This record gives sequence, C-alpha cells and structure tokens, in this order.
Amino acid sequence: MTSSSPLPDPRVRLPEAPAPGSGGLVDRYGRVATDLRVSLTDRCNLRCTYCMPPEGLDWLPKVEVLTDDEIVRLVRIGVEHLGIREVRFTGGEPLLRPGLVGIVAAATALEPRPEVSLTTNAIGLARVAPALADAGLDRINVSLDTLDRDRFKQLTHRDRLDDVVAGLAAAQRAGLTPVKVNAVLMRGMNEADAVPLLDFCLEQGYQLRFIEQMPLDAHHAWTRGEMVTAEDILERLSAAHTLTPDTEARGSAPAERWLVDGGPATVGVIASVTRSFCGTCDRTRLTADGQVRNCLFAREESDLRTAMREGATDRELADRWRIATLGKLPGHGIDDPSFLQPSRPMSAIGG
Repeated sequence: MTSSSPLPDPRVRLPEAPAPGSGGLVDRYGRVATDLRVSLTDRCNLRCTYCMPPEGLDWLPKVEVLTDDEIVRLVRIGVEHLGIREVRFTGGEPLLRPGLVGIVAAATALEPRPEVSLTTNAIGLARVAPALADAGLDRINVSLDTLDRDRFKQLTHRDRLDDVVAGLAAAQRAGLTPVKVNAVLMRGMNEADAVPLLDFCLEQGYQLRFIEQMPLDAHHAWTRGEMVTAEDILERLSAAHTLTPDTEARGSAPAERWLVDGGPATVGVIASVTRSFCGTCDRTRLTADGQVRNCLFAREESDLRTAMREGATDRELADRWRIATLGKLPGHGIDDPSFLQPSRPMSAIGG
C-alpha cells in the first residue's frame, strides 16, 4: 500500500492570478476545483451517531437557506463560468428537499452538461428514483453502515433499514448506476459489519466504499485513537477475501481501490485521515445557506448568498468564488497539534 503523493510545491505551482471575470477555480497550490458539492439542506431524518445527537440540531432558519432558483443559479455560474464538470447534491438528507427533482433537471440541462450525482441515506428513494432518473441524474451514493437491524437502530436511532435496502434496489432498477454504498465503521459498534457489507454489495452489484470516520460530529467526540483506520478495514476484509491493488489510475478520486478475489469487482477505502489526498483535491463546496467552503475541515467560509440577494451579477459572484478558492489551505491539518474541528458538523456542511 502506498501513501498519497506529496502536496505540490507552491513555489513551483503558484498560478498567475487570473484577470477579473476569467479563469476557473484555481488555488495557490495549483489545484483546480472542477467538482462541486452542493448541500440542499442541513436537515436529516436519521441521527447517525458520528454526525449528530439523537435529539437533532438547531436547523437553519428557512430564510437563510438558498431557494431552488438561487441554487440553480450558483450551479449554473459554476458550470458556465468556473469550469465545474461534476455536481453532487448532498445534505443533510437531500431527499427532504421538496424541489430536488427540479433542481436536478436544471443542472443536467446546463451546457456543457456536468455529471450530476446524489448522496443520500435512501429513505424515500424507492419512491423518487424513477423521477430522478427522468430528470437526468447520473448516479447515486447511498450511506449504509450495517445490515444488522438492531445495529442500524443503534447507529441511526431509527428503524429504517428496510427503506434503505429498498432504495438501493430502486436506484439500480432506475439505471442510476453504478450504485455506490458508503460505509463508516466505528470501533466497538459496527466493525463486524465490514465483511457482510462487502458480501452484500458483491451479490447485488453495488460498489462499496469504506470511509474513515472524520472529526465532523456535532458533539466533537471524535478521537484519532478510537478511529477504525484504513489498515484496520483492509485487515478485516482480507480475512475473508483476497484483495489486490487496482492498477487503474486513481486521479483525483478519494478512494484507493482494491480488486476483490481477482476482480472485476472492487472495494474502495477512503482514508481521509490516515492517507489524505489533499494534494490532488479538486472539490469546492456550497452549503445550504450559500457559503463557499474549500474543505470539509475549513474553519472559514465565503458568503455568496448575501451578495446574490443584494443584486450581484453572475460575473461578480464568479469572481467572489475565485477569490474564495485562493484561500484554500494545502491540507486539512488533522495531524497538526493546532487542528480544531470545524464548528459546523457534517450535516450542515454537505458530504
């Protein structure tokens, strides 16, 4: 197993500042953001222990949340003016957004057409998957951390496992493929689910990706010493399957992929903490209340909503986004002794 490549040398890769009204989202380290993650809501109908407390959180006031038209406008600016090629809608839980299908349809109608995907917990997906496919959605990522009903209730504080499984099947029937499953393992809770999850995904034709638990929980209980690492995950999987590194170029993809029992099926591990991939990051993020974030772990945001509501032009908003991107740090800094967890939890940032 190899570590991610080192960060680019800023003395070599420092880009020339683009003229106002031109250029894409380039940071000071030469990285270009072409992948936009858009949070449609901070609300969720599960209470996953690594994300929020059982009682939930104080949701954003409705007046602060971007309208459907405002979201579509910012996505359009990203695609038409800033070189965005991929758009993923996230939450909270994006299926809770009443205008989701219309937002997806507007995004897939843009020129040049971006790849448009959705990350969801799949509750309600069985009902809406056909409409999302008709709107042009390309594919689905579903969060699922266990196939054990009791553990699912323990992890999410809801008895909705059947809905998630039904949503996965509906997405596949609707052609929203490849259907990807994202799983987070937590020490002492669902470590034993690693192999059953992989076997389930192999049987159903889903692509499984394990994600190291990140310090994005609302109650700030995360500790590195208690985290299930990529090494731990691979050791568990290797007890039941033969894993060999996938030779296909990884590019800017966050997952290290492994062929399962010789392939062609693969399993991925996103080692956000222990083998970070910050040096090839190509993402920019837009929160449900219109703030640009350069990183999941950023402690600073840039406000587009206020400027937009005060009458800023597309060009002015694009320039604000470019300027915000220049402030992107070289890495997330989790290993730095001075690291501070962002004030917003994952549900309020968008995954």
